[in-house]
Amino acid sequence: MSVAPSVAASPARQRIVETATALFYARGLRAVGVDTIIAESGVAKATFYKHFPAKDELIIAHLDIVDKVWSGQLHDAAQAAGPNPADQLIGLFDALDTACRRDGYRGCGFINAAAEAAAGTPVHDRTVAHKRAVLSWMTDLAREAGVRDPGRLARSLSLLLDGALASGALDADPEAAAVARSTAAQLVAAAHPH
Repeated sequence: MSVAPSVAASPARQRIVETATALFYARGLRAVGVDTIIAESGVAKATFYKHFPAKDELIIAHLDIVDKVWSGQLHDAAQAAGPNPADQLIGLFDALDTACRRDGYRGCGFINAAAEAAAGTPVHDRTVAHKRAVLSWMTDLAREAGVRDPGRLARSLSLLLDGALASGALDADPEAAAVARSTAAQLVAAAHPH
């Protein structure tokens, strides 16, 4: 979707996206109707459709925000672990601690969206693009860390990350993040050539 800069920066569009993001995450993509978003964002129906002719376009805008926030948290946690790529692969799991403990946590917004969107749709494709980007970044870190099979380690860590996100929503166990980080450390250590 291509939006002119003046439209993208409009306060009405921002209000729509912020409202939709809160509602979509709390209730689910399909459970929230356009009329609810219009009412809660306080915009006119014509204004809503000017910015988002289709609901899926709004869902993708929502996922873009989720991507920016979550990817930023992952990268910040990795960088906080120091300059060593192996340490960063473990440190990125520190982002789980904050994510899984916040009020209203309902799991990974991308996993939730993928569960509601049919394969091959723009919404599903956006979820896949996010997961691929995270996996690619982790693969690059693993390669920089000098492990034997960077792709395999990154895939293992990605599965662990997604599992911890799901666990945080399913059982709300505060230990999930710590266990995931500890397991990541074991996987990274085992992947280094001896």
